[in-house]
Amino acid sequence: MQVRPVIACVTLLAGALVALSGAPAQAASSTQYVSPAGTAGAAGTQSAPTTLATAIGRIAPGGTIYLRGGTYAYSSTITIPAGSDGTAAARTTLRAYPGETPVLNFSAQSESSSNRGIQLNANRWHLYGLTVEHAGDNGIYVGGSDNVVERTVTAYNRDTGLQLGRISSSTPSSQWPSNNLVVSSESHDNADSDGEDADGFAAKLTTGTGNVFRYDVSHHNIDDGWDLYTKTATGAIGPVTIEYSLSSSNGTLSDGSQSGDGDRNGYKLGGDGIAVDHTVRHDIAYGNGHHGFTYNNNPGTMAISNNAGIDNAERNFSFDKGTSVFRTNTSCRFAVDGSNDKTVGDADGSNQFWTGTNGSRCSSYSGALGWSFASDGRLAVTFGGTVVTP
Repeated sequence: MQVRPVIACVTLLAGALVALSGAPAQAASSTQYVSPAGTAGAAGTQSAPTTLATAIGRIAPGGTIYLRGGTYAYSSTITIPAGSDGTAAARTTLRAYPGETPVLNFSAQSESSSNRGIQLNANRWHLYGLTVEHAGDNGIYVGGSDNVVERTVTAYNRDTGLQLGRISSSTPSSQWPSNNLVVSSESHDNADSDGEDADGFAAKLTTGTGNVFRYDVSHHNIDDGWDLYTKTATGAIGPVTIEYSLSSSNGTLSDGSQSGDGDRNGYKLGGDGIAVDHTVRHDIAYGNGHHGFTYNNNPGTMAISNNAGIDNAERNFSFDKGTSVFRTNTSCRFAVDGSNDKTVGDADGSNQFWTGTNGSRCSSYSGALGWSFASDGRLAVTFGGTVVTP
């Protein structure tokens, strides 16, 4: 009888396992490359790029996924699952390859609350340089904590462009998304079919503490620029900080279309009479279709400072209740007639609110609006070509 060498038997067994599984298991990788032409079975190197879903499954905590430029066509949500966290020392990064622009296009999705673009349920990730468009719901939805979303564009999605909220209805409030930073990002032309829910940015309903928006721009969304809505069924959200940001022309899309059902505010800061002490500072609300800054039935003690409201359709500042503190805010009108500001709370002489005439600081806000991001990500807003920092 002929006896096969042991090594041959081992080789045959290994081959059988590969045949059953389809491919040998791959160890977690510290770097993965993705391109529109990438394939799931590819190694994820620069010369053999893989798919985004595959790279997310392979990447080691603290590693980097590079998305090459071009358009990625998707029909289903890209989920970064809970538990696939970065480390305390280093976030896991999903970013544009330097000098290139990856566009994640979800136009194949139908409009549905289950059809988001990117769903970030993990903690300690860094998304950088992505454009996410035409999703059936939110472009980017953040359910995890301690994440950074930077230099993203969310546009033409069929609900809020970028939204923070709990992962599922069973997620306890102690695990609501907290300590996330959205920075140097743009959100525009998001519109749902009923014209009343799609905002630029939102941290509403079910968010924890420590979430910050900084150097962001929200413009031409069908509903609000920012929405921090609360409701009785879920209770108070954690205080949010919005700073050094711009909200402009919300309530009207870039093509001029409007919806009679949208709220059309620049910064909508509450709901259902629930007190939450948000911080809103160094922001500009320009030309929005309703109020610039509104308490929206939030009777809390918000810190509202160094902001500018210009030519919003009704009030530039609308705070009918609460004990909010107002310092060094400026309200101006040049081309749009509106109502006098209302600021119930602690408002001292450092403010120049609109009561029929412009204050001395309004000369800084005359002329055409412009904006851009500096190389370090800071937002530069101009009026008549002159940089203005409120």
